[in-house]
Amino acid sequence: MIVLEWLFLTIAPCDAAEPWQLGSQDAATPMMQGITDLHHDIFFFLILILVFVSRILVRALWHFHYPKNPIPQRIVHGTTIEILRTIFPSIIPMFIAIPSFALLYSMDEVVVDPAITIKAIGHQWYRTYEYSDYNSSDEQSLTFDSYTIPEDDLEFGQSRLLEVDNRVVVPAKTHLRIIVTPADVPHSWAVPSSGVKCDAVPGRLNQISISVQREGVYYGQCSEICGTNHAFTRAPGNIGRLLSPLWLSRTTREASYYSERLEL
Repeated sequence: MIVLEWLFLTIAPCDAAEPWQLGSQDAATPMMQGITDLHHDIFFFLILILVFVSRILVRALWHFHYPKNPIPQRIVHGTTIEILRTIFPSIIPMFIAIPSFALLYSMDEVVVDPAITIKAIGHQWYRTYEYSDYNSSDEQSLTFDSYTIPEDDLEFGQSRLLEVDNRVVVPAKTHLRIIVTPADVPHSWAVPSSGVKCDAVPGRLNQISISVQREGVYYGQCSEICGTNHAFTRAPGNIGRLLSPLWLSRTTREASYYSERLEL
């Protein structure tokens, strides 16, 4: 029973880290799907190389050990073998580099006209999010802070050191632009299921483009050591169906509610 439970946890769909998890989280964007496919393809060929080299070593140990060959042969060099062992290791990195560069350049592409622009500002040790395209009732950009929920305040089913009091809500199947910057020290905005990791450098604005293909709750974290409470800087978000006035009003109310609560 324990073995079956362990196997289920390792292969079950997940958008957050699981105990004894093997492999990456389920892809939520084409970018992450490309990373996963590239990993699987390269790993397949690595297994073939491992089997081939292991067979050669075992065969050499079996046929050329002392009882069978007490007098070893004196071979100075083999031209054919030397040519092959030079050419093939040179060809393998070329086959790996072609899809790798294609994936890297696609990850660097920036959407010219995104549907939503979100600014993620890193602090010690929380995040501030700003919906630059939408204004609240006082004609200011929709802005709210996101703090990690303390372990003592977690509800049943919530993940430790992953849940926050105010999530980012964005629509699915929509081009999003995330602008990342810090307010103090270097940070990094990363969401494994989306395949994105963007460094936040003081005095600079970095941007990434993503398009989440399915609904869900995706958990992220700060991937740059930013101080004592680095482990408490998280970035989970909700992916909804579509952008609508109802979604915007709900997000505005939540942001206002948490802002008033923090002021108290």
